[in-house]
Amino acid sequence: MKIAIVIGSTRPGRKGEAIAKWVHEQASKRTDATFEIVDVAAANLPLLDEPMPAITGKYTHDHTKAWAKTIAPFDAFVFVAPEYNHGLNAALKNAIDFLYAEWVNKAAGIVSYGANGGARAAEQLRMVAAQLQLADVQAQVTFSIFTDFEGNALKPAPSQEKALTTLLDQVVAWGSALKALRK
Repeated sequence: MKIAIVIGSTRPGRKGEAIAKWVHEQASKRTDATFEIVDVAAANLPLLDEPMPAITGKYTHDHTKAWAKTIAPFDAFVFVAPEYNHGLNAALKNAIDFLYAEWVNKAAGIVSYGANGGARAAEQLRMVAAQLQLADVQAQVTFSIFTDFEGNALKPAPSQEKALTTLLDQVVAWGSALKALRK
C-alpha cells in the first residue's frame, strides 16, 4: 500500500509543509503502508491548460504527463488542505483537475488547516473527491492557524495525533479495499 501525503499549498511561508512533515513522521511509524510527501508546488503546474477534459486521459502537455506519473502509483492520499477565504485553495483544486483516472477508486483522508481548522475547505474537497470516485474517509484532522502553531512551528495536541491515527487506519482500510476495483 503506497500513500501520498499531498501538500496542497504553494504559498511561500505555508504552514502545510510543517503539517505534511508531521503527518509523514507519524505515518512512518506504521508497517501497513509506505508514505511519501508529494508537493503540489514542486509539480509547477500552470492553470489548467489541457485542451481535452481529464476524463478522456488524453494529456498533451509534459507537465500533465509528469504529474500523472507522480500520482498514478499511489493507492491512497492524505491531502493537507489549507482554507483560503472560506474555501478550497486554487492550487490544490487545479492540481486535482489536471487528472482523472489517476484518482479514481482510491481512498483519501483530509488534514485541513485555517482560521477555523479548514473545515470549509475540507467540505469542498469532499465534493470534488466524490466526482472523481475518490473515496474520502470520515475521520479528519484539523489545525487552527491561531492555536496550533507558534510562528511556523506546528504544536499538535495529543487529540490530533489520535485523530491522525484514526484517519490513517481508515485510509489504509479503504485503500486496500479499493485496490480490487482497480485491477
